[in-house]
Amino acid sequence: MRLSTVILPVRPWRNGGREQWTHAEDLGFHTAYTYDHLSWRTFRDGPWFGALPTLTAAATVTERLRLGTLVTSPNFRHPVTLAKELMSLDDISGGRFTLGIGAGGSGFDATALGQEAWTPRERADRFAEFVPLLDRLLTEADVTHRGTHYSAHEARTIPGCVQRPRLPFAVAATGPRGMGLAAAHGQAWVTAGDPKIFEEGTPEQSREAIRAQIERLGTVCAGTGRDAAELDKVLLTGFTPDRGRPLESLDAFVDFAGRHFALGIDEIVIHAPIPDSDFAADQAVFEKIATEALGQLR
Repeated sequence: MRLSTVILPVRPWRNGGREQWTHAEDLGFHTAYTYDHLSWRTFRDGPWFGALPTLTAAATVTERLRLGTLVTSPNFRHPVTLAKELMSLDDISGGRFTLGIGAGGSGFDATALGQEAWTPRERADRFAEFVPLLDRLLTEADVTHRGTHYSAHEARTIPGCVQRPRLPFAVAATGPRGMGLAAAHGQAWVTAGDPKIFEEGTPEQSREAIRAQIERLGTVCAGTGRDAAELDKVLLTGFTPDRGRPLESLDAFVDFAGRHFALGIDEIVIHAPIPDSDFAADQAVFEKIATEALGQLR
């Protein structure tokens, strides 16, 4: 059982940003992730800093805390340039980086480069090409590839990752194609629950949906010859019908976490509080959860 956090990149480094990452390490979180977006929903018109530079800075002020994205997507990334940045971040962090990766959505990132938003099928097609190529770029010193959406010509990624054979991928997916990529290339699988029941569903329905997702993942893995137990199962909270209730008290979180660990979830990720936002929460409760919750669950 692991407990991790998400630190959204909304605070300038010299005005509270740095301290959030060092504090996450002091609190004992397993990993501190951030969103890899150009902007995000209700934060679009406020401060929002780049994910990979922020994580690089965080790597220089922490020693034990793992770092990662939840999630990077093809919306504005290319495998060749991304691989070089990830290799560098893995080096700077001393092998403490995990790449959360997903197909992306239809939000602001989808059109920020001036293109039309891709359809769900186009996103899935690109993701299916993006992940294997990125895998090759991070494990092979010299890659040439010509694909439908992404190409590489004698792309060098030398000396490669500190973590061998490469840094871990945590693949966010709920459909069969994405789960297939998790089975083929992932060291972890990520879910945020079922978006169809976020607004109207109940916590019980949400847990049943996650249980069904884990079952489907097992079926997909079995079809590829992979043992699903090899994949860590990661739950990003805040997008189930429970919303912020698990952060209302230590007891509420322990109950929430226990029920999801029983489903097969290995790692639960909670958002660091941001006042006056969708992620507002009591900082003292957040810290108490970080330091005491796992002890009550063991």
